[in-house]
Amino acid sequence: MINPEHANFPRATFFRRIGAMIYDAMLAVAVYMFAGAIGFGIFFGLTSIGLVSMNGYEHVSDALNSTPVYSGVYQFYLACCVGGFYALFWSRGGQTLGMRAWRLKVQHPNGQNLSFITACARVVWSLLGIGNLYILLNSEKLALQDKLTQSEVVVLSVEANQMRNWHGA
Repeated sequence: MINPEHANFPRATFFRRIGAMIYDAMLAVAVYMFAGAIGFGIFFGLTSIGLVSMNGYEHVSDALNSTPVYSGVYQFYLACCVGGFYALFWSRGGQTLGMRAWRLKVQHPNGQNLSFITACARVVWSLLGIGNLYILLNSEKLALQDKLTQSEVVVLSVEANQMRNWHGA
């Protein structure tokens, strides 16, 4: 749903985005740890019932970290969990918790929320946050991920930020 009043906020500066990124990094670490514990538990269960080979290793953690296929799948799973955290928040209401603290919202220029697919593309194009450096090279205050997904990060007024809920209303 397009909300015209949300389309007229100023774009966020580089330093404001970095502030939100620092807040969100703590949450991303928590998501990574929680997903890691679940993933390790699943791997442990699969080795316990014999569906996954230990490849001669004595400890499950050695088999997981030393076998390239297991390790690669596990790291990909963890990256998807952390990326999914961002994509879910960006597509549901346009804000992560760090963005809410800094009164930022990601949206399309017309004020519309991102779709989940667009939010996933934004995660990829952000290049682990390095895409934000592009803001320093242009006067439009657009990061690389903003340009490539036709989105923007805006600074909400105090009132607009307080009225928002997780679903973006």
